[in-house]
Amino acid sequence: MRRIAYLCALAVLAIVLLPACDARAQPAGALHSEIRAAIARGAIPGLRRPGFSVHAKALARFYAGNGHAPVWFEGSLARPVAAAALAELRAAPGQGLAAEDYDVDWLEREIRAIATGTAPPARLAHAEVALTLTLLRYLSELHLGRVRPTDAEFRYAVAQREPALDVLLGRALLHEQLAPVIAAAEPTLPMYARLKALLAHYRQLAAQPIAELPPLPQRVKRIRAGEHYLGTPQLRQRLRLLGDLSADSDDGDRSLFSDAVVGAVRRFQERHGLSPDGVLGRQTLAQLDVPLAARVRQIELALERLRWVPHLPPGPALVVNIPSYRLLAFTDLPASDRAALRTRVIVGRAVRTPTPVFVGAMRLVEFSPYWNVPPSIQNNEILPRLMRDPGYLAREDMELVSKRDASVTTAVSAQTLAALRAGTFRVRQRPGTRNALGGVKFVLPNTMNIYLHSTPSRQLFERARRDFSHGCIRVDDAPGLARFVLRDQPQWTEPRIEEAMSSGITRTVRLARDIPVIIFYTTVVVDAQGRASFLPDVYGYDRKLEQALRARGAGAT
Repeated sequence: MRRIAYLCALAVLAIVLLPACDARAQPAGALHSEIRAAIARGAIPGLRRPGFSVHAKALARFYAGNGHAPVWFEGSLARPVAAAALAELRAAPGQGLAAEDYDVDWLEREIRAIATGTAPPARLAHAEVALTLTLLRYLSELHLGRVRPTDAEFRYAVAQREPALDVLLGRALLHEQLAPVIAAAEPTLPMYARLKALLAHYRQLAAQPIAELPPLPQRVKRIRAGEHYLGTPQLRQRLRLLGDLSADSDDGDRSLFSDAVVGAVRRFQERHGLSPDGVLGRQTLAQLDVPLAARVRQIELALERLRWVPHLPPGPALVVNIPSYRLLAFTDLPASDRAALRTRVIVGRAVRTPTPVFVGAMRLVEFSPYWNVPPSIQNNEILPRLMRDPGYLAREDMELVSKRDASVTTAVSAQTLAALRAGTFRVRQRPGTRNALGGVKFVLPNTMNIYLHSTPSRQLFERARRDFSHGCIRVDDAPGLARFVLRDQPQWTEPRIEEAMSSGITRTVRLARDIPVIIFYTTVVVDAQGRASFLPDVYGYDRKLEQALRARGAGAT
């Protein structure tokens, strides 16, 4: 709701602020001319990012409203609000941003130099415009992120929803209160605030001497409950630091891999995307040895990604986070992110068929669906199989459909195989117990042919790592998801949903309203109880985001 009020106020603010600025306007003079010239040049030497083509229009509007008079200075002295602005910029790391990106040290040096009273108007004008520009950049990057989603493999077709930042900054200066405007620019999802708190906590942990413990002793043999391990004292220290082992836990024998330590290891494994078996093996040791500074960086990347999430209208939403292999269903996101449904999912295989990261809208539910085999699977997997084993088609309850007249055949012959190769026939699987989509398909129209569905293959849901699909998302509790998306249609009771899923008769149901589906990717999540999970970067997208941030470079505008 905060962002809605933030945006709706703009029209009123544009009317209210300009007269207020006019009332403060000073007679035109050398300084005013220098401010106008600084904006016209489109670059401010000394800044890490001198050019400002992106914000040039906002700067021009901001100063045109008061005749290009300075707003941060009175004479050669900075106003108190300038100090407040620098303090907000210096606090950027609390948002997962970098204070050096906003030239705080340079701005402070310029303000001190100007305060001597000997600086020429051009230098004061540069500092004046630089502080305004820097705040515009900060608000923009806090609101939308530092890089575009597409630069880091996210297919978020997000229209630029940036508000009139110059108007908002004018409002802040009118009341000499920057903090409310900066807070309103933050993402509204509750997860963002929890990640900020986690970032502060992990920075504190990383600053402690104990955080610099040497790597745990490696063992070829896996360590199980009741065995002895020389690294157990260090392991206990680390697990206590991370909150997985209580501070008062003491088992006497310091090298014993005791039940208390095993329980703590299980909790650690659950939070790090590992199989929670309580056994100390190679993968668990590797995660325990990840430096806390690296965890801090993971959280910063997670905050950046949350800035990309499009504004959602109040109401239900589905979120699939690929690294956690989870689907969460919310009744009223972003107002509350307490999930009404949590279920495991299987996503696309890394490298070969990763599930794309995008935002869709679920519109339809198909009960007892046909599986229309995608061309890539048909050509690369099924056609070679049929050439070796013609009986495969009947065993898998599949049929061949003519693209010309929709006629159906189950005959596997040289003629039909040639038609498949030529693309005039396609393969589909009939509804039933063997159908790859199971009893229900959830349709969110998109050009990538990605959807959610149930599956008859249940065993893969028990794996800790679950990237096995061709790109679509298999849902563990598909009946529960059907009940959630159809809850506004009371005729669809639980027994009726179960009957429709097993009937073998295809039926398509239009949802009462479209439900946003966010296919997301973050390797750090914090639940409503404040429990943090650090997850494997299964698609390598953390690395790609790091590359995009580096490529942003000092010349970015």
